[in-house]
Amino acid sequence: MNKIEKIKKDLDNFIDSDNINTYKRFFKTNIGEYAHKDIFLGIKVPDIRKIVKKFYFTLNFEEIKEFLHSPYHEYRMFALLVLTHQYKSKKINKKDEIFNFYIINISWVNNWDLIDVTSSHIVGDYLIKKDKSILYEFATSNNLWKKRVSIISTFAFINNGNYHDTLKIADILLEDKHDLIHKAVGWAIRNVGKKDENTMIEFLNQRYKKMPRTMLRYAIEKLPEKLRQNYLKTKI
Repeated sequence: MNKIEKIKKDLDNFIDSDNINTYKRFFKTNIGEYAHKDIFLGIKVPDIRKIVKKFYFTLNFEEIKEFLHSPYHEYRMFALLVLTHQYKSKKINKKDEIFNFYIINISWVNNWDLIDVTSSHIVGDYLIKKDKSILYEFATSNNLWKKRVSIISTFAFINNGNYHDTLKIADILLEDKHDLIHKAVGWAIRNVGKKDENTMIEFLNQRYKKMPRTMLRYAIEKLPEKLRQNYLKTKI
């Protein structure tokens, strides 16, 4: 049994068919929904992480690609978590290669959970002190997942005390029609507020009236109740 077969066997030991229908509903796999055709095995993320920790240090890009290009959601999650662990490892010095591999294979990073647990740790961290134009390219694309990567990646910048790109990309996505973008942008604005509430308030005051309601609710979730209600009732 080769390494890939061993990993698949270990992952498959955690398959729970009782979870499949729940995941299909949660990740919107019906016709016309954002994850139509995504296939689930019913493996929980904590169990995927167990196998990631066991093998991440030994996998090369071709082996990772074997999982990333899988139709099974959990296999793609495994691949992306392996990349994240490798990127963070002080013993594996190939951040350039991991970033480039992630971007080249971005079409397989194709659900919100896959993005949310990896993009800020790889794309965002890599771009902290580099040209960020690729995020603006993603933000202005017609691809839902690229747009989500563009804003979620900026969480790394926020944690580094830089809010400029988060708010510029939020502006680009302000009138996007998709609920998943509304939530992601609102979440990003809220995270700016955790670090610098004045910057968030200044941004909101000029835009909150035209924000999608979901985006606004996510953005103001942690504000004092009176201020939160004033935004919701357009009394600012």
